[in-house]
Amino acid sequence: MTRELKTWAFWRAVLAELLGMTLFIFVGISAAVGDKDTGPQQEVKVALSFGLAIATLAQSLCHMLGAVFASGIVYGVRPNTTDSLGVNKLNGVAVAQGFGIEFLATFQLVLCFIATTDKRRSDVTGSAPLAIGLSVGLGHLAAMRYTGCGINPARSFGPAVVMRAFENHWVYWIGPISGGLVAALVYDYLLHPKLGDLTERLKVLCYGSEDAPAQEPLLEGCSAAQWTKG
Repeated sequence: MTRELKTWAFWRAVLAELLGMTLFIFVGISAAVGDKDTGPQQEVKVALSFGLAIATLAQSLCHMLGAVFASGIVYGVRPNTTDSLGVNKLNGVAVAQGFGIEFLATFQLVLCFIATTDKRRSDVTGSAPLAIGLSVGLGHLAAMRYTGCGINPARSFGPAVVMRAFENHWVYWIGPISGGLVAALVYDYLLHPKLGDLTERLKVLCYGSEDAPAQEPLLEGCSAAQWTKG
């Protein structure tokens, strides 16, 4: 780890991620606060802005420093006629409902991301960044009216830090994180499981490594190991 921190490749990757997230959040939030109109056309504009931005900056997700930096830029250049910064808030829904909306919106996004970038799949063709961008746009069209559509904790965190607005903020962390985790498990174990790795996974589950004892069957050893640890 220490050796990686001293390499130019590591800091170049950090710079690329910072720049990517800054541009992504700047474009999306600028579209959200640049017009006071709250009608369907505004939702479509914001959905397209975030979707097209992520389609071109697909490697820029989940880095908070860039999100805070971009939010600060928008805060400084926003029109004097608006006091908004695109802070995500629940709109007419309960906290549990907001959690469910963020969960499902993120679930479909992560499922799309994993499926389109899975190198084992020969049946998935086309542009992965474009598919991911469309998925982001879809999430915004579905969730924006109710939660503002976080689906990325960094996107919600940046404006919240600048505006110091953290009401029900946990929804925009736990919802997306839970949705992404469940999407990964569903894809990996149900929709497109890695059957060849099942034995290795059982070994890791039972023994903490792939080096299972050779003198006993795996399942019997697993049962014994679990009872011993219990």
